[in-house]
Amino acid sequence: MSARSYLLSSVFTAAVWAAGSSVAQAQTNAIPDPRLGSWFVGTVVLPGGPKHWGGYVELQSRANGTFRQFFYYETKGGVSYDLAKNFTFMLAGGRYSTSDYRDLSEGPLNTEKRLWEQLTLTHYSARLKMEHRYRVEQRWFTFRDDVVPAGSFRYRNRIRYRFNTFLPLNHATFVDKTVFLSVYDEVFFNPRGPFFERNRVYAGAGYQFDKHFTVQAGWVNQANYTPASYRQNTFVPQTNIAKNNLVFSVIYRISRRNQVVPAPEFVPSQPD
Repeated sequence: MSARSYLLSSVFTAAVWAAGSSVAQAQTNAIPDPRLGSWFVGTVVLPGGPKHWGGYVELQSRANGTFRQFFYYETKGGVSYDLAKNFTFMLAGGRYSTSDYRDLSEGPLNTEKRLWEQLTLTHYSARLKMEHRYRVEQRWFTFRDDVVPAGSFRYRNRIRYRFNTFLPLNHATFVDKTVFLSVYDEVFFNPRGPFFERNRVYAGAGYQFDKHFTVQAGWVNQANYTPASYRQNTFVPQTNIAKNNLVFSVIYRISRRNQVVPAPEFVPSQPD
């Protein structure tokens, strides 16, 4: 890829994200959360080996404020299979717990058990690495005191798509001591409605110490959408509650023993 083509590709990607955000804001009433939240992610990855099988486990917590008011925890893991060089299927599941940070002693407001099937396609174009991720989720909820809030359901399906880009800065590929940038946009669709349920935008920087350890820090904006309604002769448009968060993640990649062929290049993708 020439320098001109690379620049045009970058500009086009940025323009698409900006246009999508502008359209979403124009069609909804945006309600920003003034607090800056924080996410913490720790992941252990077993990459696909000679027999194509791999997997991962992850722990994550989220806070309503910066390093305080923790209210959300999740544990998850899965197994993966490399269908081709840059094409991976994954089957995974997890448990998710949401509480009221003002009174954690009362226990979770709800817990969720989730199962999902996922396909990931990675494309390498000169220095720029691009990842397309497609996920279908099955979700089971348990609510506090077994009371289902209005508009909620004990079982839901969801579809997700994420486009993620990576740019190593001081090396052409991801090797030891690589500084890199990462940007992604992920959209969430709910068949029950609102069909467009959530949008998540991330921008950050990271450092790959060696073939094992990678750290990242960045910003993520997560916007949740509620459906429009018409009740008692009053029309309420679709609204969107958006929150900015700091994100800190650590990824540890396990090396396989007796690796006969050179290990392929891996992008530092966050499994979440």
